[in-house]
Formats: sequence, C-alpha cells, structure tokens
Amino acid sequence: MTRTTTAARTELRFQPVDLDTAPEVDALLRRIGTGPFDRADLTALQGRNDTWAGRTTGGARVFVKRLTGPPEDVRARMDRALGYERLVADAPAGVLRGPALLGSDPDAGLLAFEYLHDARSGAELMADQEFTPELAHRSGAALGRLHACPAGQQDQLERSTPALPSPELLEALPAAAFEEFSGAELETWRLLQNDAQLIGAVHRLLDAERAAPRVPAHCDLRMDQFLITGHPGADSRLHVADWEEFRLADPARDVGGFAGEWLHRAVHDIVTSRGDADTAAFAGLSMTRETVLARGAEKLARLRPVVQEFWRGYRDARPDADPGLAERATAFAGWHLLDRLLAGAMRSNRLLGIERAAAGIGRTALLDPARFTHVVGLGDAS
Repeated sequence: MTRTTTAARTELRFQPVDLDTAPEVDALLRRIGTGPFDRADLTALQGRNDTWAGRTTGGARVFVKRLTGPPEDVRARMDRALGYERLVADAPAGVLRGPALLGSDPDAGLLAFEYLHDARSGAELMADQEFTPELAHRSGAALGRLHACPAGQQDQLERSTPALPSPELLEALPAAAFEEFSGAELETWRLLQNDAQLIGAVHRLLDAERAAPRVPAHCDLRMDQFLITGHPGADSRLHVADWEEFRLADPARDVGGFAGEWLHRAVHDIVTSRGDADTAAFAGLSMTRETVLARGAEKLARLRPVVQEFWRGYRDARPDADPGLAERATAFAGWHLLDRLLAGAMRSNRLLGIERAAAGIGRTALLDPARFTHVVGLGDAS
C-alpha cells in the first residue's frame, strides 16, 4: 500500500489541502515554536494521508502528516507511531530512526517532522542503481539494533498481528468489497482464494509467526520509506519513515519486506535494460519463456549482494536472532510480492503480466521458503 514519506521528489509533489480548511495544522506549528507554514513555499507529497511540506515563517523545514481514515484506525495508527517515538527516545545509538518528530496532535491526527527536503528515497536509489551493498549493510545493522532494543517501553506497545496476510480474506471477501474493489482487485483475490497450496502456506507462515519471538518492528518496510540525505556513502544519513504499523512483532516481517522489495525489483528488471552488460542488445531481444527465465536469474544474481549485505549487517547487530528467522523472512518476502500485486490492482482495472510473474515467484518462495533462503540472499551470513 502506498503511504506518504518525507522524501521530497519533484515528480511526486501535489497541491496540498488548503490550510484554511485545516487550521489545526498551523496551530500545531505555533505550539511547537516553528511558526505557521509559509504558504508561498508549500507542497504535498504522494500518499494516502493529507500532507504539507515546506518552510515555516520561522525558517524551519517541516513536514506535517494528517492521518486519514476511520477514527478508530487513525487513533490506532497514531498510538503506534507515538509508541515508536517513545521507544527510540531511550534507544541506543545506531538504531533505525525516522525523521525527527517535532510535535503531534493526537486528537487531530497530526504528526510534524523535520522535513528532509534534500533526501532521496531508497526506491529512487534502487531504480538508479545507487543503493549500494554498503548502504544495505548499514540499513540491516540499524534494523538489527532496533529489533534488539531492550525491554524499556515494550510492555506498552501493541502486540496485534498486522492485517495481511489474512486467512479470513483468503476464505472470502466481505460483501462491501464487491462494491469498493476494482476489477483487478477482485480478480487478484479470486486467484488467491482458489489456490489451496498458497492458502496452506499462509497458514503455516502465520503459525510460525505466532511461535516466533516478538521484537519492536516497523511491519510495513518498503524501499520508498528509506530516506537518504547526502551521497549514499559512509557519510550519508539514513532514516526510515512511516511508523504507523510499528508494534511488537515477528522480526521476519521487516527482514522479509526488505528482501521482497529487491526480489520484486529483479523481476521487473527482466523487461528493462537496467544492469545489462550490453544495453544495446536489449532492443532486439525476444521475450521467450527461456529468455525470461534466463534474464530473471541474471537480474536476481546481480541484486542478491545487496540483500546479502543487508542480512550480514543485520546478523552483525543481532547475532542471537532465532534460527528460524531466515526461513520465515523468505516466506514473508514471497508474500511481499503478492502484497505488491494487490497494491497494484488497487490502481488498475487489469493485472499486468509482469506483476503476475512477480506474484508467481513470490508464491514459490512462500510455498518452500527453506529452499529459497539463499536464492533471495538470506543464507548464512558467513
């Protein structure tokens, strides 16, 4: 699901909601001492929430997010986001952090952050082939330190299981879905619900998750939420945004989310020249089944070192992780590709062939994760 991040990318800017209709935004900014927004320097970023980003009259760069949705959902997401902030306030150095929280108004569903106006997202760096193995190692280490955080505030954190994958939805959709969902969404759910092997694999994964240790986890980790300022080397700053799904959960969700993003990228690169040694040859390439399989293996082999370094950094920071983590994370990486299929279906009336291909690979990893841990880059970190 696409959610708003604090990265500023020109092609993703939109006209923000008129502040005259949301006086609580400037009221919050006055309360935290930045002054109200300068309306001449204001934009919105893509996502499900209302957002405002720009300079304030006091000269601060601020990003404000107003959570949208049913009141009970907004309250739960706000509680989780603030729970994360309380935890990392006392966390050791080097844990995975979001942009600095400047203030909040839980009653209005508002969160105000430092605006990283010059940040590039991990998704952008991935597409530009600039998300390096070194940066992946740092990311894995920072996530490992978060997962290893001492008890502290953990007794106050939510322990519920994230909404997806859902055994209930794999059995049947609620009646309202048939009016709200696109044709592609209904087709996708029909495919999933008619796949007995897939449903069995989801039940096995959720059983394994229930038996797994719980750690402070992001639970919705995607590359567009990674925000990197400065050149993506040792001196760059790394943040991850959007902590509204944060809770005590299986660490495999986060590790699998990262690996799944790169698995998804590898499949989509099959039909591009990205990373090809001979880019000119791509123009005349015939996409036969054999060619697709060969290119898929090549693309995955090219990107696997990034996941391997992420996993190595994670294990360096958290050497006592449970022995089943890599297998569960591989299964969640597989589910991630199916989740991306569902997310794409929300924005389309038909399923794209490349998304079907990605979902097929995800299904394979979900059905037999032990066999595919090394394939996705989550083998032994030696």
